[in-house]
Amino acid sequence: MTYITKDHSSYYQTIIALFSGSFVSFMILYSMQTLIPVFSNEFDVTPAVASLALSITTGFLAMTMLVTAIVSDSTGRKRMMTGALLLSSLLCILTAFSSNFTSLLAIRALQGLALAGFPGIAMTYVSEEFHPKTLGVVMGIYVSGTTLGGLSGRLITGALTDWFSWQIAVSAIGGVSILLSLLFWTMLPTDMNSTRSKYTIKKLIPSLVSQLKDRKLLGLFIISFVLMGGFVTVYNYISFVLMEAPYHLSQTMIGLVFLIYLVGTFSSTYMGKVSDQFGKQTMLPVTIIIMLVGAVLTLSSNLWLIMLALAIFTFGFFGSHSIASSMVGQLATNYKSQAASLYLLCYYLGSSVIGTSSGVIWVNFEWTGIVLTICGLILIALLMVVWIRVELRREVHVEDKSQAI
Repeated sequence: MTYITKDHSSYYQTIIALFSGSFVSFMILYSMQTLIPVFSNEFDVTPAVASLALSITTGFLAMTMLVTAIVSDSTGRKRMMTGALLLSSLLCILTAFSSNFTSLLAIRALQGLALAGFPGIAMTYVSEEFHPKTLGVVMGIYVSGTTLGGLSGRLITGALTDWFSWQIAVSAIGGVSILLSLLFWTMLPTDMNSTRSKYTIKKLIPSLVSQLKDRKLLGLFIISFVLMGGFVTVYNYISFVLMEAPYHLSQTMIGLVFLIYLVGTFSSTYMGKVSDQFGKQTMLPVTIIIMLVGAVLTLSSNLWLIMLALAIFTFGFFGSHSIASSMVGQLATNYKSQAASLYLLCYYLGSSVIGTSSGVIWVNFEWTGIVLTICGLILIALLMVVWIRVELRREVHVEDKSQAI
């Protein structure tokens, strides 16, 4: 195989393309998050129902990724990703013409189906095309694109909704996304190391069984589910806290809160590099514990301390996601695209299931209940880290024993 290394002529070009693609996918996906309170008022629905504007997209995305992973084995990674970005960008513009909440949800569901052709395939592209020694750094840069994309989507919708309307806001996001999708198409090299094979649904079952039998990967899938669920829950409902007394922040100010995502842009790249140096097994629990500290500190009544807590929480989340996603590429021995898709399926299911169901906790137990729920989820993730470490040691022991025999 010919890997892309730092001295390769297309190294930085490829990174820019992947960064642009991840930026677009998350800008489209999370542009609705700051609009949840707006939809709740405009369409006269509960906060939990309004959060479906985000959750229905992530849910459909998660359910479809397993199929798109197989299709990409036949069509090629670049073609699949480019089509996903362009189609979801056009659907973003179409969202602005929704006449009611039901039609908005229908278009957002279609966006989930379209976006399913990007995240898992991009992770697979990185693990296949880049040299293993640079995997942590490159995956970190890719994840940093998702943080900036999510941040930009929230900022644009927050500001333009205040100045004009939410329809103008999502139309602007759609227009920018089309331009960046075309940039991705022109800059990304065609995948060279992927194994082309004929598309068949029959491949789905053996690949799923193979991944789920691997206890190490199963632990990473659970980590993905609980951490993403906790992360989305915080940002889904912190807007309600900050719009109420004693803060009374405007929609634009709520959007500016998401500038904290810049911390995640730094942490995903930095922790990816650190994990290459000190080991992913060592650094993953560190980042998860950082999340726990941040979650607890959000219980403060001081606005600035809440902002600091969100920064700590965000640093820990994106650092852990960067490390865990690169571990999937390393630990998966077969069906790498399906392993990456399963990881992201759990990632987005966590966003949908936990992000929406936590609305019930918010209504009944307010922010204290939300924080306790998130702390429980983070503790599950820490248990999975121990699980993975035990499984790796067991495998080494079995291998040593077989060699001795």
